[in-house]
Amino acid sequence: MNYRMIVYIMGQISKVVGLSMFLPLFVGLLYGEQHAVLSFGIPILMLLIPGFAVTIKKPKDNSVYSMEGFVSVAASWITASAIGALPFVISGDIPNYIDALFETVSGFTTTGSSILSNVEALSKSSLFWRSFTHWLGGMGILMFVIAIMSSNDSRTMHMMRAECAGPKVGRLVSKSGSSARILYAIYIGLTVLEVVLLLFGGLSFYDALIHAFSSAGTGGFSIYGDSIAHYNSVYVEMVIATFILLFGVNFNLYYFLLIRRFSTVFKNEELRTYLCIVAGATLLITVNTMEVYGGFLEALRYSFFMTASTITSTGFATTDTNLWPVFSQTLMLMLMFIGACAGSTGGGMKVSRIMIVVKSGIKELKYIINPRAVTTVKMDGKPIEKDVVRGATSYCIIFALLMFISVLLVSLDKFSIEESASAVITTMNNIGYGVGHFGSAGSFADMSAFSKIILSVDMLLGRLEIYPVILLFAFRKR
Repeated sequence: MNYRMIVYIMGQISKVVGLSMFLPLFVGLLYGEQHAVLSFGIPILMLLIPGFAVTIKKPKDNSVYSMEGFVSVAASWITASAIGALPFVISGDIPNYIDALFETVSGFTTTGSSILSNVEALSKSSLFWRSFTHWLGGMGILMFVIAIMSSNDSRTMHMMRAECAGPKVGRLVSKSGSSARILYAIYIGLTVLEVVLLLFGGLSFYDALIHAFSSAGTGGFSIYGDSIAHYNSVYVEMVIATFILLFGVNFNLYYFLLIRRFSTVFKNEELRTYLCIVAGATLLITVNTMEVYGGFLEALRYSFFMTASTITSTGFATTDTNLWPVFSQTLMLMLMFIGACAGSTGGGMKVSRIMIVVKSGIKELKYIINPRAVTTVKMDGKPIEKDVVRGATSYCIIFALLMFISVLLVSLDKFSIEESASAVITTMNNIGYGVGHFGSAGSFADMSAFSKIILSVDMLLGRLEIYPVILLFAFRKR
């Protein structure tokens, strides 16, 4: 185990998070919040001083293998969340540290679950930091470090594997650092475009920026208790719904569009399946909720937004889904599991992983019927490597096992089995809201400290796709 390189990587990430805190500090001063100097100044020093200290000299042995990559990512995310929670505590906006930690983990993992029952009571600087953690966590803190580091592929590819979502990670170009820079350029470009379009919808620059951050990271934090419903604007809802769907698409496809490889995009099976699921779920929920909203168009408005918000794991809301028929609520629960595309900022199991597992099951059925038949699992018309198929299946099994354990532990609280299960499902899939007490109009404020810690771990497990978190506590010195 190359411990010096792990510390070096963590130092780089500490510097990025520390420097990013100057933005909410500036926002606080802009709005006359003098407490922001202390609230963000202390965490900034806690991150920058050790960050610069351990990165002054690059280790001679800068090799990073799978274990180092996974451990570095998990340790860095936990450290960023632990220190990132301090501004809420110091400012008094969220005085309880466990609550502040839950909120920060929810931010960095782009989950959007909240313990706040009155979000509008928070200071402007805290609200900004709360949503900016979504933007940082959306593409990945380490991805940003890779984009700015002059690093060689021997170590960056393992780190990209640890942080990028999906069954398989590949480069856009020959160098991993260049790939990261391309992805971040697309990420920033889409964010800026959404800000501009929201400004045309009558939002203030502050509001537009906050909701663009949350949309880009598919997180769902809003500055209003009633989320996007606060604006009661079809234009704003459609802009945000469109962009969260765009951020739920594999970012590699945007690069292919830029270099005019249109056939690669159109032939992408995961993208077609993703769009078909969105269209199908929207239509079914629309028909099922027509009586709730008194007409097709009104039902279509709310079902499209909530479908987009759920499958991309964003968690924005324009209506209370607890008022929907059981069929629509069940369908939403299924969308939580499916999630967005691999290589996107969305959460969930990922469409491609679900497709691989389903196709693998079909392959086994064909083998049972005809053992002599030669069949392979294919995506986009090409055979998938056996390691990828095995990895997707193993991930689903481990995911289900950890989910059952978490439900058992959370059930020690006073909530019903449906609510306890939905709390775990929504956090592990980085959605933001569940059913009942944890629905789109509720919060996690009444959960015990123990359950909040369990769910915080679940959020990290879901965002980092299990293995980095497990390996952090299981690694041994080589």
